[in-house]
Amino acid sequence: MNLQIALGRAASRLQFIGFGVAVGLAASVAFLAVDAHAAETPPAAAPIVPAPIARAAGDGPALWVIRDADSTIYLYGAIHMLKDGTAWGSDKVDAAFDSASNVWFEVTNPDDQSALGPLFQQYAMSPDKPLSSWLTPQEQATLDTAVRAVGMSPAQIDPARPWFAALMIATGPLKAAGFAPENSVELNLRARALAAGKSIHGLETLDQQVGGLARMSDEGQMIYLRSYLSTYATAADQMQRAVAGWSTGDTTAMDRFAFENGRAISEEVHQIFLAKRNADWADQIEGLLKGSGVSFIAVGAAHLAGDDSLQALLAAKGITVTRE
Repeated sequence: MNLQIALGRAASRLQFIGFGVAVGLAASVAFLAVDAHAAETPPAAAPIVPAPIARAAGDGPALWVIRDADSTIYLYGAIHMLKDGTAWGSDKVDAAFDSASNVWFEVTNPDDQSALGPLFQQYAMSPDKPLSSWLTPQEQATLDTAVRAVGMSPAQIDPARPWFAALMIATGPLKAAGFAPENSVELNLRARALAAGKSIHGLETLDQQVGGLARMSDEGQMIYLRSYLSTYATAADQMQRAVAGWSTGDTTAMDRFAFENGRAISEEVHQIFLAKRNADWADQIEGLLKGSGVSFIAVGAAHLAGDDSLQALLAAKGITVTRE
């Protein structure tokens, strides 16, 4: 397989990533947004609405709301990979979603991957400094096993930069455990939004996401990759615990999950994957409040957890966020 084919498969495979604080960013690497602030015009023929999601126990995943005199903004934490039949539906989320005329995701379009190849060519490869020159023999052995599990050979991944290799190998244990991207919360909500004629918006672009990773320091990238290598055997169990906490609205569990997969790895990982993006999104939400109407914002659940959560950053701006 040549590099172009490998990159093409990478573009498809990155849909499957949904682990750790990287849940939002890594999965949405496959979600292309041409303009982060432009609404998507629904097609003339509305797509088929997805089948109803099984109702979650109790109140289901947490839902947050911001209200002023003429605006209502809902914040909902999403999971990008779920097992078949995972119960996350709830009456309150359905009501909030149905009331919104505008729906916001991290990026807008999960179907168009045409921009990924050039971005990967620009940011993801470093043939002059192969991965094998960074790793210990034990780490190399783990990486070899991990890349074979996602259908690549060690030789194909060797020219990759460490951040890209980390995202690639993250898919294997999750797919093997039954987590699938077609069950993602965003895909379900996006299809429902299109069918209902709602405007769809993105908080950022694919280029912003990939570029942010590419600007991570070499040391930071290796810390990030080694964290995936060291947790490869336990990744699926960790994801299952996160989903269990999320689906029951357990914010303490989500706080712990966000920390373990962000700041516990490194401050740089925390800043790139969570804090800096949340700060930008909080500014955008503040701007939305200057308008009117009802908006529903669905982002990775880790963005609504921890010290640098969207709720905390909005509170620092004097904006009250309450749990529904």
